[in-house]
Amino acid sequence: MPQSLSKVIVHITFSTKFRQKFIDEEIQSRLWEYIAGTCRALECTPIKVGGFIDHAHVLCFLSRKITICDFLEEIKKRSSKWIKTIDSKYSDFFWQGGYAVFSVYYKDADVVINYIENQKKHHSKKSFEDEFRELCIENGMEFDERYVWD
Repeated sequence: MPQSLSKVIVHITFSTKFRQKFIDEEIQSRLWEYIAGTCRALECTPIKVGGFIDHAHVLCFLSRKITICDFLEEIKKRSSKWIKTIDSKYSDFFWQGGYAVFSVYYKDADVVINYIENQKKHHSKKSFEDEFRELCIENGMEFDERYVWD
């Protein structure tokens, strides 16, 4: 039987709806672990999950059994539903409708891991919006700001 081989690493980022600062220090590590667990359940091995108070980053191997769209829908749906069960202060938590996905060469994964690990320091100087613009530009991705910020 022929093999079907895949080693696709993706860096995904998405924000809370309207970039609301819901992801406080009380919930951050638990949310990142929950998202990592969801990745594993969907056969998309997580490499690093993190983010900051208003957004998330996921670096993972994308399974050949799921589309990016379905993968993101499940991560967002499951984690949004979960966080609302933790405390009533998260009852209005939602992720934005969109997301950005960037391919990562496996030899460059350490650079992205370091980037995700240093989000707090990184965002002491830069907003999510500025970070998002830079990621898109660095990756040659065109976007229309009228439709990015929900």
